[in-house]
Amino acid sequence: MTARVAVVVGNPRPASRTLGAAGYVARQLAGREPDLTVDLATLGPALLDWDDPGVAALVAEVGAADLVVVASPTYKGTYTGLLKLFLDRFAGGTGLRGLAVPLLVGAAPQHHLAAELTLRPVLTEIGATVPGRGLFVIDRQHDDPAAYADWLTATRPLVAAFLRTRHEATT
Repeated sequence: MTARVAVVVGNPRPASRTLGAAGYVARQLAGREPDLTVDLATLGPALLDWDDPGVAALVAEVGAADLVVVASPTYKGTYTGLLKLFLDRFAGGTGLRGLAVPLLVGAAPQHHLAAELTLRPVLTEIGATVPGRGLFVIDRQHDDPAAYADWLTATRPLVAAFLRTRHEATT
């Protein structure tokens, strides 16, 4: 059984650089394309409807993933309200049952701790395990593999070990 990999992007612009960055990180960690990509900008008003079955199904799929890359542009030193709307749908402590990678993309290096200080605590509150530190990428470097290299070197072994252990536990 292969690990289920998901990407969630909270950029208000569909098909954003943040989406590209999140997809890159997911491919580098999993060695393949993600099974599910949720570009929240494409959900429109459904995201505000707590009874929407399509959004509920996405929450269930993301929650069951073994690895989720959760990405947002950095707005005012934190992640977007769009991402917050989606994350609020997850049950506390059990909503995310796998690994989650917090990824923020921003214009200024002074926000480099934002992924660690703002997004990581929310992901752990809803049940995820976060391997290593959160990732911050300067937006003008979003398509430069060198911008991710050190973080991937440190984090890839943690992700691989977790996924291997999880796979062994389910077989």
